[in-house]
Amino acid sequence: MGMSAGPKGGIKSDINVTPLVDVVLVLLIIFMVVTPMLQRGKSVELPKATEIEKEGGKDADPIVLSITPDKKVFVENDQVDDQALQAKLSEELAKDPGKKILLKGDNTLNVGDVRKVLDVARKSKAKQIALGVEEKK
Repeated sequence: MGMSAGPKGGIKSDINVTPLVDVVLVLLIIFMVVTPMLQRGKSVELPKATEIEKEGGKDADPIVLSITPDKKVFVENDQVDDQALQAKLSEELAKDPGKKILLKGDNTLNVGDVRKVLDVARKSKAKQIALGVEEKK
């Protein structure tokens, strides 16, 4: 009597794609959950500009101010009024006086709405304020 050491018919050479599909689906779910968290500040449609300043300074982590089309002001994702904005900016700038502020204003706003927030930032002793724009293609 002989013993056999494998399935009848030899080695099976089919590719099993089930583990590959499982891994790809897990990665897809991870990216779907993480991607919305990568955006800082509120989502606004930025004005377009032909020439933009490339980032790459010493300060890669600015304070993000967003002004939505309905004229609400947000520091990162927290809605604030004028007094709270000045207090929050003063507190952040007291920790790091050279910290840059990135102001993202919706393109439907007029200059006066953006200017009001700029004035509050200046009263908070902000030294560097950058306006967020998209590059015109």
